[in-house]
Amino acid sequence: MADYDFDLFTIGAGSGGVRASRVASAYGAKVAVAEEYRVGGTCVIRGCVPKKMLVYGAHFAEDLEDAKQFGWNIEGKSFDWVRLRDAIQKDITRLNGLYTETLENHDVTIYNQRAEITGDHEVTLADGTVITAKYILIATGAQPHVPSFPGCELGITSNEAFHLDEVPEKILIAGGGYIANEFAGIFNEFGSKVCIMNRSDTLLRSYDASLRDRLLQISIMKGINFHFHSEFEKIEKLENGRLLVHMTNNDPVEVDQVMYATGRVPNSDGLGLENVGVDTGKRGEIVVDDYSQTNVDYIYAVGDVTNRVQLTPVAIREGQAFADTVFGKDGPKKVDHSCIPSAVFSHPPIAAVGLTEGEARNSLGSIKVYQSDFRPMKNVLAGRNERGLYKMVVDAANDKVVGIHMIGPESAEIMQAAAVAVKAGLTKADFDATTAIHPSMAEELVLLK
Repeated sequence: MADYDFDLFTIGAGSGGVRASRVASAYGAKVAVAEEYRVGGTCVIRGCVPKKMLVYGAHFAEDLEDAKQFGWNIEGKSFDWVRLRDAIQKDITRLNGLYTETLENHDVTIYNQRAEITGDHEVTLADGTVITAKYILIATGAQPHVPSFPGCELGITSNEAFHLDEVPEKILIAGGGYIANEFAGIFNEFGSKVCIMNRSDTLLRSYDASLRDRLLQISIMKGINFHFHSEFEKIEKLENGRLLVHMTNNDPVEVDQVMYATGRVPNSDGLGLENVGVDTGKRGEIVVDDYSQTNVDYIYAVGDVTNRVQLTPVAIREGQAFADTVFGKDGPKKVDHSCIPSAVFSHPPIAAVGLTEGEARNSLGSIKVYQSDFRPMKNVLAGRNERGLYKMVVDAANDKVVGIHMIGPESAEIMQAAAVAVKAGLTKADFDATTAIHPSMAEELVLLK
């Protein structure tokens, strides 16, 4: 590899790119990374990490109210958005430093500028520097999709939501996926009047129907409004500074803020892929094989830019597998994209792994479904009527658990352990044979009848 400046040049220092780069360097490769914004990528800078901090902050609204029934007298409570916002950004800066330090400690050269593929085994930095590499890895992630219509520039995306000067009094969120439902819960708890506008009548379409229906029911009880079968016609800015949103099948709505949560598109534009003939798909995703290799043998891609599974842990696994495959000594490694657990940090949160009831019926035919519809103990004493729902889907032919779905407090924390059981192919009898931890919500998983 002495004919090249680097053994590996990674474009994008997000979760997948950082993992791939540091592991490749640990294998002895000479590695460089180009990142035009901040090391850490979407998850750390403008995604899962700051969003989860907002979720934690939002939960205190209900916790402080519930605390009264547990004997706590809390006088004069108030919420300071700017204090939370700035504290989160301070921690993001800390994490950005840690990610940078990780790369530097692994002797990875960092270029804090944009890079473009300009020729065979060649990238050019924004300052004109030309660098050659034996392998090129693209890990540039994805960005929020902004729909096109008159006045669309007046809205924001999740990127800008973390930097608002104040909590909007009234906000319309467009979309029905996890980002829309998570921010709806966040802003609702912070005191905003929230409306979700969705072009269909289905929220979180990849999740089990029972969980979707329960979240909708609870969200309405919390005061979140929904406009289904609606799409933007136009947005007008009024003299009072507010926005008037015109939509199909509903009357116009006057709000302080419009947020687009209408999906994410791969960041593949401007990378120079056409210069070397890298294939892309209909949404701009980079087409790769099971080993993250493109049709150009020395160019690979991992993470959201491939649009396989847009989840941070998946990008990290893909980055690890790439480094193991190209620079390791134990042979090619590929990521198993089946049975991936996921969560929606809504209020309350949803978590799932494996097949939904509908998917299982279509693919397996004969199944058994076990459910527990319960009111968490904390909610009982707090006087909160919100109920949790756990569902287990079992293949009737062999008793194997093929899916677990839950909505309720701490669902994601509980699901991480339960996902191991589903991935391992354990049976309903294995769950039944496990002693319950009492009293807990998680014990419902081993008491299902």
